[in-house]
Amino acid sequence: MRAYLVDDEPLAIKRLTRMLDATDRVEIVGSTNDPQTALEFLRGHPVDVLFLDIQMPGLSGFELLDQIHPQPLVIFTTAYDRYALEAFDVNSIDYLLKPIEPERLDRALDKLERLVAQPRPDIRALARELAVQLAPHRRIDRIASKVGERTTVLEVSRISHFSAKDKLTFAVVGGREHVVDYTLSELAERLDPRRFVRIHRATIANLGFVQELFPDVDGGVLVRLKDDRKTELSVARDRVRDLKDRLGI
Repeated sequence: MRAYLVDDEPLAIKRLTRMLDATDRVEIVGSTNDPQTALEFLRGHPVDVLFLDIQMPGLSGFELLDQIHPQPLVIFTTAYDRYALEAFDVNSIDYLLKPIEPERLDRALDKLERLVAQPRPDIRALARELAVQLAPHRRIDRIASKVGERTTVLEVSRISHFSAKDKLTFAVVGGREHVVDYTLSELAERLDPRRFVRIHRATIANLGFVQELFPDVDGGVLVRLKDDRKTELSVARDRVRDLKDRLGI
């Protein structure tokens, strides 16, 4: 397979080149630290796979990818947390977290070889979607709760969970409920996915506050939180697996 490498860090290019050469599974036809140079090359020299950094000055990996026709398969090389890249993993695109490990590179190449003969996913559309999801302004670190003339500013990291009831959304801190002007769906989009997970249609939990999981009397699963009240939250059956994956159990 013909591969091209793009990363604004020269040492990252050298290390990845050395690792790929050692596998003897791809032919590196070029590399660059400049995304504009990469764009000019790729417009005239189609490749099978592009190893592409996300954060680069001048032209991001997403912006570069949006201008390449025809589109190659892409393996992103990035320092982003793996949960932020889940959409790419399930849509037949792979990624490598920096610093790249040889074993993880081998798995990515295995996946790449399986994908070569399959219909290509719309990588540009997925890149645009992920670019929006990873935009820094979308993540919230604090949230306001306004009641009458009083506004309380809550640090998101101190919120044990969010719940929806009676057409209102509450942020819970130290067992105390604060009304917030967001729906749970809006919160699910803007909260850090490394910290928060939706465990029920009416509940989003802070993973840092989860103390234990145990069976419910109806056969479901409950979460007990690390708060003074030992709050227990119900987990929807179709969300149990995701919660356990997030907790690493």
